[in-house]
Amino acid sequence: MRVARYTRNGDPSSVIEIVDEETPAPQAGEVTIRMEAAPIHLADLYCMSGKERFEMPLPAVPGFEGIGHIIAVGEGVTSWSAGDRVFPPIACGAWRDEITVSAADLLPAPDGDAAQLSLMPINPPTSYLILEDFGDLKDGDWVIQNAANSNCGRYLIELAKLRGIKTINVVRRPELIDELRELGGDVVLVDGDDLSDRVLKATGGVPAKLAVDAVNGMATARLAECLADGSTVLAYGVLTDEPCMLPSDVAFLRDIRLIGFYTVRQFAKRSPEAVKAIYTELAQLFEDGTLTAKIAATYSLDDVKEAVTHAGRRGAERDGKVILTMT
Repeated sequence: MRVARYTRNGDPSSVIEIVDEETPAPQAGEVTIRMEAAPIHLADLYCMSGKERFEMPLPAVPGFEGIGHIIAVGEGVTSWSAGDRVFPPIACGAWRDEITVSAADLLPAPDGDAAQLSLMPINPPTSYLILEDFGDLKDGDWVIQNAANSNCGRYLIELAKLRGIKTINVVRRPELIDELRELGGDVVLVDGDDLSDRVLKATGGVPAKLAVDAVNGMATARLAECLADGSTVLAYGVLTDEPCMLPSDVAFLRDIRLIGFYTVRQFAKRSPEAVKAIYTELAQLFEDGTLTAKIAATYSLDDVKEAVTHAGRRGAERDGKVILTMT
């Protein structure tokens, strides 16, 4: 089988290589999955480049998520059968044709487009849990987010709409405004120093109850200025290398809090049954077309070097996710 592997850190397109390996047979409690598709995340690129806090033991196989069909089951596996479509465990090294993993860590995958569904395990639950766990949000409340054109941002718009929550969506390119409005964004604005004035004008003077920050730096401070007193800025992304900036007077005079969000941490607070119920709900939303991802391009696993180069571009040069396909 083909495996995308790197043995040193550096430019992703230089260090990633396709190698041939034997597929390990499933042992007791394991299954072997024939992968269909897997996305390229910024975190994959950071791991390959050896970015601080993203270093991985080498050699390593990228791929935080994906989708595939079971082709073999090990002894004692009764809950899964050959032919079942599944999501493998998070951070399993999904950039390969076949993977053998614990059967206990699988989640069922619905029918539908493999490229779209390969993105379901991480980004949609992130947006779901942000809305579910933070801000005590009710029908009619406002949420503000930057990087609104990211997959997480787009899912948040769609999921908020289902809950009656209104979204203020901050972008860095004006050509995204109409697109995100069509997706369901209530307000779409280009970031800038006067952001809070424009936000209050757009919302009729109603401040947001929750801010969702993936950009950091002074973008964090601009979001905080748009919040009601006693609200939270939730940091979940690292699109820049800058620290999150929260002015001290905003923190101590207005009681604005800056906290971090990590999907795995939120899932750890739930029972396995509750986690599965969330994935079941999200799978239905994908199946009926309520949730959709913006995909910039798909590449064969053989073209992984070109794929990671494309995935490393920003703005209009990479308008959506880049997906690897194994078929």
